Amino acid sequence: MKGLGLAATLIGGFAGGFLASRYSLVASLWIGGFLQAIANLSFSWLAIVGIDHYALALAITAENFTSAVGTVIFVAYLSALCRNPAHTATQYALLTALAAIGRTYLSSGAGYVAAATGWAWFFAICMVVAVPSFMLLAWLQARGHFEALTAPVKT
Repeated sequence: MKGLGLAATLIGGFAGGFLASRYSLVASLWIGGFLQAIANLSFSWLAIVGIDHYALALAITAENFTSAVGTVIFVAYLSALCRNPAHTATQYALLTALAAIGRTYLSSGAGYVAAATGWAWFFAICMVVAVPSFMLLAWLQARGHFEALTAPVKT
């Protein structure tokens, strides 16, 4: 399974790069976010199916592929935010640390939710938890945030 996960991650990284180069940043963020949210359902399905090596392989492949796609697109977004050449490294480090806060602190209660709901519902809930990020993305898009990122940098 590890080789399969690695292959899915590598292919997902190239797919994320393709998306980021082919589509606008905001379209790429929508696609990457949607793929990552939907991939959670593969683990819900795995919990329902039970012990099945093919189902496990499919869930791992979906998770690794979509995580790599999303990571590449997110790095492209962070890179677009870091527009001041004098402070790029600092800005990128701060934004990366900020992005890790949710993953670190919000995940601490995940075990309780999984124990209370079961794995199938837990991963379905994980998919629904992505909705606020889509709402934020829509809000940023409506405010012209992404057009501002593509404007020439004034030096």
